[in-house]
Amino acid sequence: MAPSKIEEASQTNLPPSDNSGVLTPNSAAHQQWTPQTVLSTLPDPYPANPTTPIPFFHLLERLKTTKREGWRRFGIDHGESIADHMYRMSIMTLLCPPTLARTLDLPRCTRMALVHDMAESLVGDITPVDGVAKTEKSRRETETMDYICASLLGSLPGDSEAHAREQIRSAWQEYEDSQTPESHFVHDVDKIELLLQMVEYERAHSATADDSNAKGLDLGEFSRVAGKIALPEMQSWAEEILQERRRFWDAKGEVPSHMNDVSEGKRKAQDAYYEGSGKAVKVDGEKEEEGRNGERS
Repeated sequence: MAPSKIEEASQTNLPPSDNSGVLTPNSAAHQQWTPQTVLSTLPDPYPANPTTPIPFFHLLERLKTTKREGWRRFGIDHGESIADHMYRMSIMTLLCPPTLARTLDLPRCTRMALVHDMAESLVGDITPVDGVAKTEKSRRETETMDYICASLLGSLPGDSEAHAREQIRSAWQEYEDSQTPESHFVHDVDKIELLLQMVEYERAHSATADDSNAKGLDLGEFSRVAGKIALPEMQSWAEEILQERRRFWDAKGEVPSHMNDVSEGKRKAQDAYYEGSGKAVKVDGEKEEEGRNGERS
């Protein structure tokens, strides 16, 4: 049997084709998904309206074991989990640049980073190329957060627990609405964390001296998020990371792909996915953005 496009990508380190990773009409992308769609498949279902947070704690385990899907398209099957991603983001908010820190409610930012992908515990990590419309993704995630807060946490008796439930739900909604300075900062942190992981995976999967015909893993399509970072202080972080990437590839004597090398189909999918996140300005000229962020044009 011929290998799939994703298998080919893992063997050759070439990007998958435009259609790889896109769900088919018979897939879950086109079914009426509800939280019960996933809950009904669990071998140990969570009880309805528990009076302790233990079932919720068990739900969080799914964030520890569910992988971030974007990397899997490139053959990284044992990469970071959703919880890994949110943990580093949360620490990053604690080191907010001073010029931003004095204007933001940083504890709120940290809380937002900790919960912003919580709905993926049931929804999974939907990426721009998965063929799920942004409105459908939002519906699934909203229904999941409603389930978590109303069913798993809704019957907890204490005032402090009720306050925690309200904080979780409001922090998640604030990130989704992306209308506050704090949410704009956390959206930028989300993109910075992706850029960090991109560079780290390229380093970790670099071709060895014994593999003279291999280029190594090139994840340049992810660098395009740098052009969607809104805050100047965070653009500076992105520039430093992309300069690190440039030095890495220069030392190898190779030219990697970058944001200009993304296909039109993936550009449109990425633009739709990130639209409205942090009030980032859409990239009008990729070369201009690359120059600012340290990528080759």
